[in-house]
Amino acid sequence: MPQPPSETGRTVVLGERELAIGFRLIGLKDVIDVTPETAVAEFQRVMNDGRFNLVISSQAIRPRLSEAQRAHADASLTPLVVFVPTPTGEYEVESINALAKRVLGVTLTVPS
Repeated sequence: MPQPPSETGRTVVLGERELAIGFRLIGLKDVIDVTPETAVAEFQRVMNDGRFNLVISSQAIRPRLSEAQRAHADASLTPLVVFVPTPTGEYEVESINALAKRVLGVTLTVPS
């Protein structure tokens, strides 16, 4: 007999209208439009929700978080938090080395 779908293991996207529309177009259902005024509260809500294994968040939200919230997001594995660039504006790119160190706890080195 098939197992009922689990309420855990879901992906949620937090972002500006343009980012939210893009993720809805590819079929994600848990997409939350945020504004500068609602971003921090929504981010904290999904981090505490317990149903999500992956939080895809607009990079514009990151500077609005407190230092403690940023540290928690960077260290969290469940849910794993990924900040993605906004469709418009400047963005900061996390290197593969930094991502591996943060997510896997390993340092990548390339032999010379």
